[in-house]
Amino acid sequence: MHFKKKIYSLWIDIKEALAGTDKDFTSINLSKAIFLLSVPMVLEMFMESSFALADIFFVSKLGADAIATVGITESLMTILYAIASGLSISTTAIVSRRIGEKRPDKAAFSSFQAIIAGLIVSFFIAIPGLFFSRNILEIMGASKEMIQNGYEYPKIIISSNVVIMMLFIINAIFRSSGDAAVSMRVLLVANIFNIILDPCLIFGLGPFPELGIKGAAVATTIGRGLAVAYQFYLLFFGKKRIKLEIKYLKISLILIKKLMKLSLGGIGQNIAATLSWVGMVRLISEFGSHTVAGYTIGIRIIIFTLLPSWGLANAAGTLVGQNLGAGKPMRAEKSVFVASLLNMIVLGVFAVLFISNPSVYISFFTSDPNIISAGIICLRYISCGYLFYAFGMVMVQAFNGAGDTLTPTWINIVCFWLIEIPLAYILSMIMGLNDKGVYIAIVIAESLLAIVALLIFRKGKWKKSVV
Repeated sequence: MHFKKKIYSLWIDIKEALAGTDKDFTSINLSKAIFLLSVPMVLEMFMESSFALADIFFVSKLGADAIATVGITESLMTILYAIASGLSISTTAIVSRRIGEKRPDKAAFSSFQAIIAGLIVSFFIAIPGLFFSRNILEIMGASKEMIQNGYEYPKIIISSNVVIMMLFIINAIFRSSGDAAVSMRVLLVANIFNIILDPCLIFGLGPFPELGIKGAAVATTIGRGLAVAYQFYLLFFGKKRIKLEIKYLKISLILIKKLMKLSLGGIGQNIAATLSWVGMVRLISEFGSHTVAGYTIGIRIIIFTLLPSWGLANAAGTLVGQNLGAGKPMRAEKSVFVASLLNMIVLGVFAVLFISNPSVYISFFTSDPNIISAGIICLRYISCGYLFYAFGMVMVQAFNGAGDTLTPTWINIVCFWLIEIPLAYILSMIMGLNDKGVYIAIVIAESLLAIVALLIFRKGKWKKSVV
């Protein structure tokens, strides 16, 4: 009977998490607060990672060059994701703090300034994508055939980056206010349209034109665009914690400047991390298109498991911001360690699966034995560091949620630029470990990041951050 009650209680909590809740996360049971926030955030991150997986799944039918083109583009898109994530970090820090202070009007006003900041930034990012997509692929080591046949993929994806920017920022608004379930539903809409349109536009099913790799870019952009339209509908007409009304639609250059300044740390830390991934791809490209294709598939699978873990990390960041706003720093600290433990359990399970039998997951995307072999190496080696990744990502989001975005930036610069990239070059090119050397360097750098972040976190200076 007691077991049945627990199962029933869990089911009620899951339903509440998915439907959305109006509970005050600064006062309810901490474990329940993490659960209610993290369930929709984990599902949101699953759906965010599904974009790239869907593209790879369908594009893989077009051959190794097409897969490699998507992989190179996605590695470059991590720079955009870094910028969008930086803006969403500053949005989360400010909005969650205002919600914790019980000032929803200030939270709504700040949200509008974040949207304006995102629109400005996305305009400047679109220009190189629109006019220099061929040059970008060439710089990244793509072959002439890849450039000729696939340049339209990065052109469309990068030039239409405004939909990605809005998805990140507006979902951060919903998450940091406590409406995490809304962010999940938004990405569900985007994924449904993307999965439907991907095969139709790539292969020309039914009345749709056969666009090849270009079709994947068009499908993804349409799916994200419809999701953004849904976001704006909910912001203006939905009954959520943040509601944009006419009185809030005023531009405050002071607040935009504050958001931009705060986001610099978030952008800096993400660019430091993601540019290192670009460097990894550049090194891996030296070992041929099959190795790049194997890496592309392997890393998509890894992202599919790491991004949901960011859901737990984001939950911790939101709780840190709200609890600091409510004057409860000890509760904020405790939420970080509880979320870290849960994250390590989740990624620990995935690590066992990927290390023990990686071929099952790689072969789902391709039957090419050379690509499968390369993908197995990528998946098995990188997943060895999963426990450290789990702990490190929660630590980083804890700093961000408090508004201390500079600490993770310096940690990332040291771990990724001073250690990971030089070590990857030495192991892969000088010591002759090839792609294995790159993956070993990634594991070492990420593990060091988690240890350094913990040591700094324990000092507690983040509790005094002013937002």
